[in-house]
Amino acid sequence: MQKIKTSLLSYGMSGKVFHAPFIALHQGFELAGSWERSKNLIQIDYPNAKSYPTLESILEDKTIDLVIVNTPVETHFEYTKKVLQAGKHALVEKAFTTTLAEAHELAALSKEKKLKLAVFQNRRWDSDFKTVTKIISEKLLGQIVEAEFHFDRYNPNLSPKQHKETANSGAGILKDLGPHLIDQALFLFGLPKAVFADIRITRHGSLVDDCFDILLYYADFRVRLKAGFFVRESIPAYIIQGTKGSFLKSRGDVQEEDLKLGKKTNTKNWGKESEENQGLLHTEIDGKIIKEKIETLAGNYYDFFEGLHQSITNNTIEPVTAQEGANVMQIIEAAIQSNTKKIAINL
Repeated sequence: MQKIKTSLLSYGMSGKVFHAPFIALHQGFELAGSWERSKNLIQIDYPNAKSYPTLESILEDKTIDLVIVNTPVETHFEYTKKVLQAGKHALVEKAFTTTLAEAHELAALSKEKKLKLAVFQNRRWDSDFKTVTKIISEKLLGQIVEAEFHFDRYNPNLSPKQHKETANSGAGILKDLGPHLIDQALFLFGLPKAVFADIRITRHGSLVDDCFDILLYYADFRVRLKAGFFVRESIPAYIIQGTKGSFLKSRGDVQEEDLKLGKKTNTKNWGKESEENQGLLHTEIDGKIIKEKIETLAGNYYDFFEGLHQSITNNTIEPVTAQEGANVMQIIEAAIQSNTKKIAINL
């Protein structure tokens, strides 16, 4: 199996939790190391990995094939462009960029250089969303009438991470949690015809948006996307209504918490939710009304990295493409415009 030598651009939470464990587990990758300005934290977990002192030292290392851009959003465009110009494949965290124009430029550059450029939309591989996808694809609800996706939290305190709370082009909940919900909606339903959005600041002292309500207009149905920090008693994260019935599902994927605890990713029960988080299906099938809990599919972020490996080694399509990343940015820009003008924006 061809080894893809991979470097991270940071070894904070995202590098330690979402990337390094799967790069180390997958036999088709080799974890070269991470850019670390002052600390050598990656070597504590992976003794054979290297701490690179600068971005340039990574770009100049001709043995590195893939660079994971997991730095603050406002740096994504600059760093990813440098990675591609250095002749290396790139995996970029969400939000892909800060503007649609930047997303298009990176997509064009990757094609010009004949390099792979993927966006890390790992929430497609969450157990809850995989189950929602199955319910919709099997048309168990009939024709979709409306859907509502939430990423709710209760946390009135400002983040200690300055880049998240300082007013900059990459800060705010719309570009933090928004890409997860938007990508899931586009994955299931495609691009809408129009977008309406209400984007607010609700936390005391906040300088960045921390609450949004986005309405996506499709020909025959609507999709609402919501996120905020003042939801102490959450409702189901997924509410799908169809002509034959409903499906309600909580946000129950366990992977992030298990990864934070350092649990091994290749275990038999990896990505399996508890039964108490099973979704409720209330619908009509073959003329019979049913109301029952539905077993949740197992989530697994490993599948994203398998898709990325196949993309690079066998020239298959990326698991999440740059165009899909650009589509998310198109919705974000339309939402910002809608919030400013207080009107629906046609796409």
